[in-house]
Amino acid sequence: MSLMSKSELIRRYGDIPWISPYERIIAMTDGEYIELHEFHARNKCSGGAAWEVYHYPRVSNLVLGARREGSRNIFVVRTGRAELNLIPGVAGAGMEMAEINGENIEITYAGLAGGGIAATVCRGMAEGVKGIEIIQEGGGGKLGKAKLVVPAMKKVVIGVDDTDTKESGATWSLVNEIAYKLEKDGLGIYLLHTITQLYLDNPYKTTNCVSISVTFATQDVEALVDEFGSMLEERTLSEDTAMAVSTQITIDEELREYGKLAKMEMLDVNYARDVAERNDIELIAVTGERGIIGALAAISFSDSPDDAVKIP
Repeated sequence: MSLMSKSELIRRYGDIPWISPYERIIAMTDGEYIELHEFHARNKCSGGAAWEVYHYPRVSNLVLGARREGSRNIFVVRTGRAELNLIPGVAGAGMEMAEINGENIEITYAGLAGGGIAATVCRGMAEGVKGIEIIQEGGGGKLGKAKLVVPAMKKVVIGVDDTDTKESGATWSLVNEIAYKLEKDGLGIYLLHTITQLYLDNPYKTTNCVSISVTFATQDVEALVDEFGSMLEERTLSEDTAMAVSTQITIDEELREYGKLAKMEMLDVNYARDVAERNDIELIAVTGERGIIGALAAISFSDSPDDAVKIP
């Protein structure tokens, strides 16, 4: 079957009562790995999201990481093809192929019964999907299989630290408002916000001693980062505000260890610069350099918000 658009799918399947469209699917790549954000059916179906996060990594070795935030699933995927051994109730669905094809990312899903319906029509109706090729329709006890075509976007994670004073300001909310405004202006899709607890005995802290990261999907990294930096410079109250910028899908172990250290002891700017250079992360002194330390730590925890907030 040829590629079908969302409107074609709705005309063909829209009146079927057991079709529940996914809300949105976003695909990003750094040229090596793919990160998918899939907002499950109607952006309400947290049960379906949990089912997929459990089954997909077990069924397909393409899936390197999977986690759930409400009804949204976040998958980190390597490119290639996997041989799926689908077994009802045990291994019901998975990703069979992941490809970066020019301006598109193409993912082939397969599943049995309800997992096959999710793999085909429900995903094809999501916002952000260019089209879907239904290989096998599925439903009942049958195999369903389809290839989704999604625009290839770039991932940008921006870490920020040191924007407030003891008298005024709040970094978590300032960064959230900047990210929200940039999405409204069409510069990127605002995906994640993470608060990272830093070393509590830091003599330079204001009160809670945290840094912030926000994650975007975008087609124009430079424009997004430039505008974020300009807005941050305009709105910060501190003379030591800094940013860290990553465009990578995965986080290397050295960077994760840096983040853990930043929770437990004082680090210096030179050490942060060395780690950032080895991990291809850009550091930007917006009004000063001291914020570089926490901004980089925020990048290290950007994909693990529950761990980020913990006190060591």
